[in-house]
Amino acid sequence: MTFPVVGMVGGGQLARMTHEAGIPLGIKFKLLSDTPQDSAAQVVSEVVVGDYRDLDTLRAFARGCDVITFDHEHVPTEHLRALEADGIPVRPGPDALVHAQDKGVMRAKLTEIGAPCPRHRIVSDPADAAAFAEEVGGFPVILKTVRGGYDGKGVWVVRSEADAADPFRAGVAVLAEEKVDFVRELAANIVRSPHGQAVAYPVVESIQVDGVCDTVIAPAPELDERLAGEAQQLALRIAAELGVVGHLAVELFETRDGRILVNELAMRPHNSGHWTQDGAITSQFANHVRAVLDLPLGDPRPRATWTVMSNVLGGDFPDMYQAYLHCMARDPQLKIHMYGKDVKPGRKVGHVNTYGDDLADVRERARHAADYLRGTITE
Repeated sequence: MTFPVVGMVGGGQLARMTHEAGIPLGIKFKLLSDTPQDSAAQVVSEVVVGDYRDLDTLRAFARGCDVITFDHEHVPTEHLRALEADGIPVRPGPDALVHAQDKGVMRAKLTEIGAPCPRHRIVSDPADAAAFAEEVGGFPVILKTVRGGYDGKGVWVVRSEADAADPFRAGVAVLAEEKVDFVRELAANIVRSPHGQAVAYPVVESIQVDGVCDTVIAPAPELDERLAGEAQQLALRIAAELGVVGHLAVELFETRDGRILVNELAMRPHNSGHWTQDGAITSQFANHVRAVLDLPLGDPRPRATWTVMSNVLGGDFPDMYQAYLHCMARDPQLKIHMYGKDVKPGRKVGHVNTYGDDLADVRERARHAADYLRGTITE
């Protein structure tokens, strides 16, 4: 029996964990990686080192692959159209993926389909940003480069016209958005297959520190059932309207007046879904593999009352392996996921998952493990 080959563009930790999810299914992976040292390149058997921005490299890589998918959204849209024209399935396809690549395109489409968004428009210079601020009630406002940003990069909180120059130096269009008065950030994760089957995970709370996801709580505590259902239905509708195949994360603001607004879209496995590795019947990674191969999707329901994911960031303690003894002895239920990356201050190098019936206990266990691995605490 011949099993399919999934071509994964991008060699980061998302590719590494997606490959891991495919192993029990006997699915073969081929990886296009920037370097042989990338996270996924350390574990995938067939690795091509090359530039995903080069069409000839992409075409050569795609030979022998049954489907192409991604661990990032940065492959040029026109290259993906060329692969489709060559008869290679690309999932998600370029017509969908462009909405995760370009925030201006995303906002225009979401507005067209009636999805709730912050007030926004493309601005041309600092004076235009100041004019937008007047339109939405004054500074501060948020400025974003429409392409290339992640983990807080490419995003500025602007408090005056004089403060607005930096975003325009990047040489790409700039999107202005109102600064939303929100209670917390949520994420609705769904997976959709080519024939339209879709599953929705519980809506989670995502806690950010310095623009980087720090902790995810599944499900979001004390979230009104009506609002949770609205968030899941919204994510499912966006996926259907945009033709998404695979995993879609819809990052949301929960406003103080009880609404939800779409913040960002990601069309790949996402940090807000890492809890599913140990906390859901079928993880986001396993369902992404199933979706891009058009296999029936797995059950997204949680295994435990609460699951908490905490990111492990690099600090001043590079030898994290030495910390395993303490963390594993203190909490035998702890699940540690490391990415094989060099430890650098502030860099995501892994995450931990904890679960149980007592939310305060589950949160404390996750925070203790992440801080101990980083070296922030020593006892």
